[in-house]
Amino acid sequence: MARSHRAWRWQRGSLTGLGLLAVAACVPLSEGLDQPSRRATTMLQFINPQPVALASAMTSPLLFDTVSDFAEGVALVRLKSRLGYIDRDGKLNIRIADSNVTVAADYAEGLAVAQVGAYFGYLDRRGEWAIPVQFRQAKSFSEGLAAVQGGTKYGYINPQGEWVIEPQFDLAERFVGGRALVKLGETYGYIDTDGRPAIPPTLKDAWSFSESLAVARVDQLYGYIDLKGTLVIAPSYDGAFSFSEGLARVRQGRNFGFVDASGAMVIEPTLSFASDFSGGLAAVLIESQWGYIDRMGEVAIAPRFSYAADFSEGLAAVQQDGRYGYINPAGDWVVDPQYSNAGSFSEGRARVQVDNSWGFIDTEGNLLTGAGFQDVEFP
Repeated sequence: MARSHRAWRWQRGSLTGLGLLAVAACVPLSEGLDQPSRRATTMLQFINPQPVALASAMTSPLLFDTVSDFAEGVALVRLKSRLGYIDRDGKLNIRIADSNVTVAADYAEGLAVAQVGAYFGYLDRRGEWAIPVQFRQAKSFSEGLAAVQGGTKYGYINPQGEWVIEPQFDLAERFVGGRALVKLGETYGYIDTDGRPAIPPTLKDAWSFSESLAVARVDQLYGYIDLKGTLVIAPSYDGAFSFSEGLARVRQGRNFGFVDASGAMVIEPTLSFASDFSGGLAAVLIESQWGYIDRMGEVAIAPRFSYAADFSEGLAAVQQDGRYGYINPAGDWVVDPQYSNAGSFSEGRARVQVDNSWGFIDTEGNLLTGAGFQDVEFP
């Protein structure tokens, strides 16, 4: 093994300075009081497509029943019972060898979570089992480790499938900046990559780190802690969200605003809803229409959309008159609204729904063509 097994004994204590197409395993850890806001946050991000019917494969354009975003050069696609990964040119790059696989995730650090029956394992870049199916839950690799459920508890394995941190947690999240959020009983804390307690589990609710800060709840209010567990932004918000581009959404009452890393209120909480900043802009809801504000809180793109997603790779999916297209940061149409649904750009490609099928476009709006599963022999 690359590392020895770690099974650390947790001591309940106070915090430093305070005194903390995805698969079914990938769900949020916390179940705090701010759940309505969390669900609303998820709505702003593109909702993963659900399976729909498709009669046959097409080469121009290349369409599937369901697709995922591109990650590490490939995207998961499904056509009827066929499941595999295509490259950016539309060629079937990875064929999943085990026909019993029903669900698979994006590749992360060269491995992809996949499900057979009620259990999970990991596929290599050839589509074969790198780590056999054996876990009740499994999450993607991050910083060389993956959280998996062995028996009733979570621990962490390495890419060889060996236990590096023995199962001992009730829930566990991915590593970010050398810290992973874990749950013991009813409280949350953080461990380092050796499994040692980095921040004791004393919090009733907490999130993974982002930009070296993490949301933490004290009593009924939310604030932020640093990597040492020091409370650096006092718990004074009814809801709080991860930092993005130096700013974080916070909620006071029903309204949203933004704070910087010092805790200073940069944009006053007057917005009925807002997304995180991405590409220097944040989607906001103003009088039942979506638009975008800049980092000063000024309207950058006038609210005129019935839906607006985050910017990604210079473009954002928006909905107008029931159809989705893409705009640039100036608010100009780059891809006219013509799709039933649309996702964010990743590695130069974006998911789009054409009638009841899914394909990909490039940043100029050209639909991806290719062979896909055509002429591929299946048992």
